[in-house]
Amino acid sequence: MANVAVYNMQGETVGTMELNDAVFGVEVNEHIVHEVVVAQLANKRQGTQSAKTRSEVSGGGKKPWRQKGTGHARQGSTRAPQWTGGGIVFAPKPRDYSIRLNKKERRLAIKSVLTSKVQDSKFFVLDELKLDEIKTKKVKAVLDALKVQKAVIVLPEMDKNVILSAKNIPGVITAQANLINTYDLLKYDAVVTTKAGVAKIEEVFA
Repeated sequence: MANVAVYNMQGETVGTMELNDAVFGVEVNEHIVHEVVVAQLANKRQGTQSAKTRSEVSGGGKKPWRQKGTGHARQGSTRAPQWTGGGIVFAPKPRDYSIRLNKKERRLAIKSVLTSKVQDSKFFVLDELKLDEIKTKKVKAVLDALKVQKAVIVLPEMDKNVILSAKNIPGVITAQANLINTYDLLKYDAVVTTKAGVAKIEEVFA
């Protein structure tokens, strides 16, 4: 089992913690991680873009000039794609971009990224993260003590004080342990959580 240091909110090491290999010690599967990220980004697309083809643009019913004898190239309509105000060739139409992946693939991708963070020493565990009030400066101080700039703060449960305190820090987001996703874990350099957060992650993904 992998061991990680446990820090207090001042960034001092106060112990170590064993991590479950079923979550934090799997073989990293880059192919699955890539597939899940592609699917996640595709599923964010609204697919509502639309433009008109030549059959949908109004006007252009009359042939602009006779077929022969004018010196111009032959034209059938002023709404053909080569004309200003004409239709679009192969115009985009509303469509569904979503990609479906099964639950096992999504879970394996998350476990692969978590394992990678642990291997790269980008997984930080705090003994606790408690705030008596909403104070951005306190969360920033914790991250500075850990020498972390871009991070996902994983919480075991909803904590309004921490969420609102971290909201205004550039490059920092918060997420509940049961709602973490592959894209966010990859996008941010480090993962910061608590001992309770680790327990919740292991409970959900083991």
